[in-house]
Amino acid sequence: MKTTLMMAFALLLGVQAALAQTYRNPVFDHNFPDPNIVEGKDGFFYAYSTQVNWRKDSMGGPYIIPILRSKDLVNWKHVGAALEKRPSWKKEGGIWAPDVTYYRGRYLMYYSVSTWGDPNPGIGVAVSDKPEGPFEDKGKLFLSKEIGVANSIDPFFMEDKGKPYLVWGSFHGIYGVPLSKDGLSVKGDTFRIAGNLYEGAYILKRDGYYYFFGSAGTCCEGARSTYRVLVGRSRKLKGPYLDRDGRPLLERGGTLVLQRDKGDAPFVGPGHHSDIVTDKNGDTWMLYHAFHAGNDKKGRVMLLDKISWKDGWPAVEGYVPSRTDRPAPAF
Repeated sequence: MKTTLMMAFALLLGVQAALAQTYRNPVFDHNFPDPNIVEGKDGFFYAYSTQVNWRKDSMGGPYIIPILRSKDLVNWKHVGAALEKRPSWKKEGGIWAPDVTYYRGRYLMYYSVSTWGDPNPGIGVAVSDKPEGPFEDKGKLFLSKEIGVANSIDPFFMEDKGKPYLVWGSFHGIYGVPLSKDGLSVKGDTFRIAGNLYEGAYILKRDGYYYFFGSAGTCCEGARSTYRVLVGRSRKLKGPYLDRDGRPLLERGGTLVLQRDKGDAPFVGPGHHSDIVTDKNGDTWMLYHAFHAGNDKKGRVMLLDKISWKDGWPAVEGYVPSRTDRPAPAF
């Protein structure tokens, strides 16, 4: 009897500890811009970022798309690099804003190749049987001039009604296009989703709506960055997408989800968030990047916050990055 009571008490303490678990931003205090995550079939979450040049004495870099792993979205461990070498189909450019998805039994990684001011950036695709890689590059999907969309970067893959699509774009319109069944080539005509205000597109299907999330403003100017996240929604994948006030996203509409806090805010330029994850309690979470206001040389670190829904519209509490201890996701 005593042993049973002790076990029950220990179990209760364990439950209480789990319920009391908290986190504080940033959840990864190192340069990790444009974070993207996928939930692996092994029960871990994996995060991927734009190409970074981590110092060898700190993180073992430099890496072509570093990979982190976590069980809870809070505690992250570096596990390697997605690509063993730089893709050769474009001579110049870094590997930006990867998007990894589990699709038809394997992991697809779409990525951008671009330089600042590149007149013809492009998007490629790689595949792996494991989320931790390495990924085998399958080459170019398209260049900007081939697809007819300027500044073709920031890919996002989604499957809708059994059909694969790629959504992409950066300040020259957000576009979508159908893909082949294996996801490795374009198969169909492009369609426009949002106007020139946005980059870093992400679409979430929820309660009969398609929610388009995009980042607006300047991403990469340190303490002067004006990045923020806006949203619109539609009953159809191809739109039209409207904000809460009925303004079309094709005409610079957008409802605020997240922005820089005012005053002595510790984080600036929040945006380019990951896929939205739902935990066991039904709460929705997103990872995103931001600069430390007082130390922007550290780069864009990774933050985590819960998205609340009111009257069918999402927002981070207070519309700003959290700065104090918060309850962690339940997994």
